[in-house]
Amino acid sequence: MVQNQGYAAYANNKVLTASPAELVLMLYEAAIKFTNIAIAAVDVTEQHPKKDIQKAHDNIIKVERIIDELQLSLDKRYPVAQDFDNVYQYMQERLVVANVDKDKEVLEEILKHLRKMRDTWKEVMKKALANK
Repeated sequence: MVQNQGYAAYANNKVLTASPAELVLMLYEAAIKFTNIAIAAVDVTEQHPKKDIQKAHDNIIKVERIIDELQLSLDKRYPVAQDFDNVYQYMQERLVVANVDKDKEVLEEILKHLRKMRDTWKEVMKKALANK
């Protein structure tokens, strides 16, 4: 219990001291994590012969909320923001399909988009640091 409180304090401090760019990266990482959890919840295997519908639903909703936050964080002064908004809107639509159908393939598609966007964001952060 005490260990969990220590981790919670560390995680909270990490968020409070993060730059806006780091916060965006954290959002991507969290969306990837929750998408992976949702994939595992709908993946029927020998060890898990039944889908965990509620777990999948809960985690897909978390991803939807994170994408909402990413959309809200877009700086509309830059033309590239519209491109990001279009991708986020597409992912939101696909997440609805994934949630209704509990579709692993759709979730894996979303995961690929999230990873690509996260990796692109990391590159942007590196270039911004190099230009300081």
